[in-house]
Amino acid sequence: MSFNIALSGLAAAQKDLDVTANNIANVNTTGFKESRAEFADVYATSVFSSGRTKVGDGVTTSLVAQQFNQGSLQFTNNSLDLAITGEGFFSTTPDRFSQDMTYTRSGAFKLNKDNFIVDNNGNFLQGFSVDAVTGENSSVSLSTTQPISIPTSAGAPRATNNIFLSMNVDSRELAPTLPFNPTDRASYNHSTSVTVYDSLGEAHIVTSYFRKLATTPPANSEWETFVVWDGATAHPTIPAPVAPATRNPASWFQGDNLTFDSNGNFVAATPAQTISLNFNELNLPANGYLTNGSQYLTDVVVNFRDASGVRTPTQYASTFDVNNLSQDGSTVGNLTGVDIDSFGRLLATYSNGDSSYLAQVAVVRFANNQGLKQVGNTSWKQSLTSGDPIGGQGNTGSFGTINSSALEQSNVNLTTELVDLISAQRNFQANSRALEVNSTLQQTILQIR
Repeated sequence: MSFNIALSGLAAAQKDLDVTANNIANVNTTGFKESRAEFADVYATSVFSSGRTKVGDGVTTSLVAQQFNQGSLQFTNNSLDLAITGEGFFSTTPDRFSQDMTYTRSGAFKLNKDNFIVDNNGNFLQGFSVDAVTGENSSVSLSTTQPISIPTSAGAPRATNNIFLSMNVDSRELAPTLPFNPTDRASYNHSTSVTVYDSLGEAHIVTSYFRKLATTPPANSEWETFVVWDGATAHPTIPAPVAPATRNPASWFQGDNLTFDSNGNFVAATPAQTISLNFNELNLPANGYLTNGSQYLTDVVVNFRDASGVRTPTQYASTFDVNNLSQDGSTVGNLTGVDIDSFGRLLATYSNGDSSYLAQVAVVRFANNQGLKQVGNTSWKQSLTSGDPIGGQGNTGSFGTINSSALEQSNVNLTTELVDLISAQRNFQANSRALEVNSTLQQTILQIR
C-alpha cells in the first residue's frame, strides 16, 4: 500500500512540475492564462472497517484550474492590436461563413489579403453591424456577428451639389471702375476657390469673385458675386434672352448681390442669396465644362452661409477673410487610418475626408470562465461547465473595456512560478525517498532467515 501512496505522490508532484513548467514556458505568450494544479487526498473505506485506524490512499490531481486574472497591457503602434481590460473574450471563426466560434484574449490582429481582420492563425474576428454614421449597433446577439472587413476605398464618388461659403469682405475697399473680368485683378475686390467633384469623382476648381458696387450712404452696401469654373477655360452657351454679344468672352456664372447694413451685418433676402451653376450648361459637351463623360443631375449651388445656416457673410473694416468654405461632394478616397474606441467601434477615415463606422468588435463572456475548454493557440471553446456565451459590446455592463494599440501580456508571475518549481521539486524528491525507504524495508524483510 505504501508503494502506491508514494507513487501517487510522485505522479502529483510530476503534474505540479508540468503545470509550472508550462506556465514558465508561456511567460511571454500574448493573452496566455496561467494554470494551477489542484490536488485532493484519496480515502477509501467500507462500512465494516474502522475509520479510526484507516490510513489515506495517497493523492490525486483533482483539477488543473485556469486562472483568468488580468494580465498587464503592452502598448504598441498598431491600431489593430486589441486588449480587453476586465471581463470578456474576442470571438473568432475559422472561415467567413462558419459559426464554429473560438474565444481568445490574444488581440494581435492584422489584415489578410482580402482586408478581413484575422489573428495569427487566419481566424476571422467577429463583430456586430453598426450604422455607418452614428456607430450604433442593431443587435448584440452572437448569431448576428460577421467577420470584420476594412475597405481600402471610400466607395463611389459623390457629385457636388452645394458649396457653402461664409466670409468677411473689406468695407474699406473701393468699387472697381472696370467691367468684371476674372483675368483682370483690377475688376474685382476679392476671390476664393474650392475644389468640387463631378459624378465620376474628377476634381474641378470653382472660384468665387466679389465686386463692390458704388453706393451712396445711407444706402446699404452691395457686392456683386460671380463664379468661374476651372479658371474660365470653359465657354458655356448663353440662355435666352441674354445675347452672346453682351457676355464677356471669359465665361462665368453671376449670382445674387450680397447686401450689408451699416453695422456690417448680412441683410438676408428671400429666397437666400446664391449662385446657381446651371446643370444644363454644365452637362452640355459643347460648353466644355465636363469632358470625361460625367453628369450633374442638379445645379451646383453656391450658398452664402455655412452648412448649418449659422454663419453668414459680414462686411467689417478688416481684411478679406474666409471663415467657412466647404462642399458636399467627394471623390474616391483611400484608407488613411482606423481608430477603435473603448466600445469596440471601428471608425475608418479616408483621404477624401470621409469617415464611417465599419463594425463593432463583439465581446463575449461566460458564467464560468474556468469551465472553458482549452484548444491551443491561447484559445478556448464553450463546454458544459462554462455555460453559454453571452455577446455584448465593450465598456458596458459587466463587459470589459477594449483598448486599441495594446496587447494583454501573460498573467504568469515568473517569481512565483520559480518558487513553485522549487517546491514541486522538493515534493518529488520526498516521494522518491518514500519509495526508497519502502524498498529498503521490503528488502530487509526478504533477508530474514
